[in-house]
Amino acid sequence: MQQGGGSETEVTWEDQQNINKFGRLNNRFHELEDEIKFAKESNENLEDASNELILTDEEVVRFQIGEVFAHVPKEEVESRIEEMKEVTSKNLEKLEEEKESILAQMAELKQILYGKFKDSINLEED
Repeated sequence: MQQGGGSETEVTWEDQQNINKFGRLNNRFHELEDEIKFAKESNENLEDASNELILTDEEVVRFQIGEVFAHVPKEEVESRIEEMKEVTSKNLEKLEEEKESILAQMAELKQILYGKFKDSINLEED
C-alpha cells in the first residue's frame, strides 16, 4: 500500500473489518439523514393540517385514508392528527438518537484507522 507519505503499512484482517464497518456506518448515516428529512417534512405537514383544521367551521371534513377521502367528524380528525404527530415525533427522536450513535462510532473508528494509517487512508467525504 504505497500512498500519501510513502510509508507502507500492512492492512490486517481487523483493519479491513474496521474499514468495512466504517463504510456501512457511513451508508446508514446518509440513509438516516434522508429519513430524518422526510420525518421533519411529515411533522410539518401534520402541523399545517392541524392549523388548517382549527380555521375551518365545518363539522365534517374530508380526511385522506390511503388513497381515498372519507367524510369524518372534525373532532375525530383532530385526534387522529394529534396521534400521527406523536408517532412521527417519536420516530424522529429515535432517528436522531441513532444518528448520534452512528456519528460516535464513526469518530471512534476514524481515530483507530487514522492512528494506524495516518494520511494513507481518507475517511472524509469530499
